[in-house]
Amino acid sequence: MDFRISPETEDTRARIARFVADRILPLEADPGSYDEHQNIRIELLDELRAQARSEGLWCLQLKKETGGGGLDKVGMAVCYEEMNRSIFGPAVFNSAAPDDGNMMVIEALGTDAQKDWWLKPIVEGKVRSSFVMTEPHPGGGSDPGMMLTRAEREGDDYVITGRKWFITGAGEAEHFLLLARTSDDARRGHTCFLFHRDDPGWEILRRIPIMGPEEHGGHCELAFDGLRIPSRNVVLAEGRGLKVVQTRLGIARLTHCMRWLGLAKRCVEIAIDYAERREGFGIRLIDRESIQIMLGTLCADIEVGRLLVMRAAWEIDQGRYAQKEVSTAKVHVANLLHRAADIGIQINGGRGYSTDTQLEWIYRYARQARLVDGADEVHRMVLARKLSEEGRNYWSWPVEGQAS
Repeated sequence: MDFRISPETEDTRARIARFVADRILPLEADPGSYDEHQNIRIELLDELRAQARSEGLWCLQLKKETGGGGLDKVGMAVCYEEMNRSIFGPAVFNSAAPDDGNMMVIEALGTDAQKDWWLKPIVEGKVRSSFVMTEPHPGGGSDPGMMLTRAEREGDDYVITGRKWFITGAGEAEHFLLLARTSDDARRGHTCFLFHRDDPGWEILRRIPIMGPEEHGGHCELAFDGLRIPSRNVVLAEGRGLKVVQTRLGIARLTHCMRWLGLAKRCVEIAIDYAERREGFGIRLIDRESIQIMLGTLCADIEVGRLLVMRAAWEIDQGRYAQKEVSTAKVHVANLLHRAADIGIQINGGRGYSTDTQLEWIYRYARQARLVDGADEVHRMVLARKLSEEGRNYWSWPVEGQAS
């Protein structure tokens, strides 16, 4: 692939960088900027969103005809990394999970009617959405074959019963994308549905407390006891739920990595800023070989992560699923983010462990990275399976002019 980006992408990246530096980063130091769950206060977020939209920095991941900026996946990699220099950044530009992945999958697979009533309000920033898939034991998590939530056909409706948990954003979402079982067929036994918060027959049981700062709407446990969803709200077709999930999760995992790279770089930035100013035993921290080794190793790891993400983004832009490339990036970058926050705290000492910097926020947030959208072990299993299937071809390069 050609690692040069277009002048248009660079202009967008630079405008995002200025917006983040001038309007978002200064807010992080003000306790009044945070809600009770340690994310940006909604009223403040809405103000920033209006500004971002007025400057053409809104929903850049979507097609222009949908109301977005028309970036390809390579362009998204560049811009998402810049957005997440701030812990508040992605939400400001309407590029945060779970809305990000939900919008892209309905843009790709939804009917015109579904795009109009379900997708358009999210694109316009009027509502938020949630992806409802994971279940408590003994239901389905990384293995959808274990899914217990059922959707039984009754006339023109489907009736949903079951339980879900760790549903990100559910507490504030109005639009939901639900995966439920419609048969016991291993490949065609799942179906995706769209529903609205006000539809009867379901409830939020609790907002699950977590160790880290929370996305808006938290991570909730839901119960379904007779939710009726009309057949017109089926995404793609009955029995094609795993296809919908594959379409959504592949790019969603990669956009997580794009954003996490921005946070990892921010950890380096905070560490260097302190190491250049702090002296001990007659020498600045930045001049100590031990600190240089920490920072140098971390910089190399971040650059590896950027290359892995860009390779996966390029593969998707070529029309491929890039499952192997996405899983490789997901494992590396998720672990990288945790190391970056840990090293940043170590270099800052007690200051890093305090709330005087964003490092402790990022550290707590980072631990979930190795779990969300597939735990490390699941992605390593994917890679091992690919190696078994492909043998030495696992390491092959795409050849120009040849299909792959």
